[in-house]
Amino acid sequence: MMEQPSIPFHSSLPMIGCAGWSIASSQHVHFPATGSHLERYAAVLPAVEINTSFYRPHRPETYRRWRDSVPDAFRFSVKMPRTITHEQRLRDTDALLCRFLHEAGELGNKLGCLLVQLPPSLRFTADDAGAFFRNLTAHTDIPVVCEARHRSWFAQDAAELLTAIGISQVIADPAVAQSALDGGSAQTVYVRLHGSPQIYHSSYPGEFLDRLEGKLRQYQEEGRTAWCIFDNTASGAAMPNALSLLARFDERRMPGPNRFGLD
Repeated sequence: MMEQPSIPFHSSLPMIGCAGWSIASSQHVHFPATGSHLERYAAVLPAVEINTSFYRPHRPETYRRWRDSVPDAFRFSVKMPRTITHEQRLRDTDALLCRFLHEAGELGNKLGCLLVQLPPSLRFTADDAGAFFRNLTAHTDIPVVCEARHRSWFAQDAAELLTAIGISQVIADPAVAQSALDGGSAQTVYVRLHGSPQIYHSSYPGEFLDRLEGKLRQYQEEGRTAWCIFDNTASGAAMPNALSLLARFDERRMPGPNRFGLD
């Protein structure tokens, strides 16, 4: 059984976490025995991505409860609703966007990032993208990252527009077009790992995590905010990968990469 974690370490770590805070029974040994799933999760990992907001809205009081369940240094990323990205396809979204920002805003200073994931069929158009992201950034100071999944979003004109507005492009694996772990010059670097070769299922090997650690350290040394979210949750690979990556950073609390008994 690992000793209880020391929360102040979170402030010096990249924002390492999973898409959701479910803890499988096989992982219970790595977490405190008492508290809600979120409380136990946040005692060990420094960040989480709220994915359920993509499928349904959450009441403001739910966000407040989550906010009050985690340490001061813990940060949430919140995925934008599919009603905005997939149904409206970024058009005529004012009312939906205001509702979402009001709800998620109840996380207060623990809201660290907003994730906009676009459908693979959505091509880049400067008018729609520019209007949507300018409107979004006019209503919030929270960093916004975009996970585009159509190749047109990685052309020069799209990259220049997003950079000008201050939107970071997600570094996704499997990648649509960008080079793996290429963070560009964005202030917020958001790595989102879905599993490869079998998306949502495959675990990442130790060699990949070693390279990932080096890139995340580089981003931090450059003064950038680095996020790394494991979304390979379907077969339970996300949590072991996140814990193994965390162990590579938190050497004083968890010396060596095998403190969790993971590669």
